[in-house]
Amino acid sequence: MLQWGRATGRLDLGLSGELGYDVKPANGLQRAVQQVASSRPGAWVFARTLHPVDRALFRATRGRVTVPGLMAGLPVIMLTTTGARTGRPRTAPLLGVPIGDDLAVIGTNYGQKPTPGWVYNLEADPTATVGYRARTVTVTARRADEAETDLAFEQAAHVYPGYARYRDRVDHRDIRVFVLEPA
Repeated sequence: MLQWGRATGRLDLGLSGELGYDVKPANGLQRAVQQVASSRPGAWVFARTLHPVDRALFRATRGRVTVPGLMAGLPVIMLTTTGARTGRPRTAPLLGVPIGDDLAVIGTNYGQKPTPGWVYNLEADPTATVGYRARTVTVTARRADEAETDLAFEQAAHVYPGYARYRDRVDHRDIRVFVLEPA
C-alpha cells in the first residue's frame, strides 16, 4: 500500500519498494537447476552446503550476488534475526515471496524434517533486518494468517516450483510463514 512515511518524509512503497526487490523469470539453465534443487537429494545437499557459501558470496560482492540468484535465477534476501537462545545475530539466505507490497518467508527448510532456526528466532523476537542487493531494511515479522499462507505458497510456486514439493514432503509439521513489513 502506498503511503507517505512520516518518519522518512518520503513515499512508502512497502518492503518490496524499499529494497528494490524484483523477480525476473529464470532462463532454461536456471530452471534446470531449480528442478535439481527441489528434488529430495538436491534439497538435502543444498540444505547442508548453501548457507555458508551464499553468505560469503553475498558479503564478498557487497550484496549484489547470491548462489541461488546466479545459478537458479532466484531473488534471495538475507534475513538477519536475533538468536532465540544466544541473543546473537543470525543471518539466513531465503527466498522472499512478494505478498502485496511486502515479502513473506516460508519455513520449509528445503523440505527437510526440522523447522529452520530462523523461525524460532522470529517467534522470540519479530524485529529483524532484510538485505537485498546493496540495501538493508529493518523489518517486523508477523505470522501469516491462513489466507496469507495460502497466497504465499501460491506466489512462491511462481518464483520457485520447489515450494510445492517441499510442502508435500513436510506434511508432518506446521510450516510457518511470516510476512515481513518495514519497521
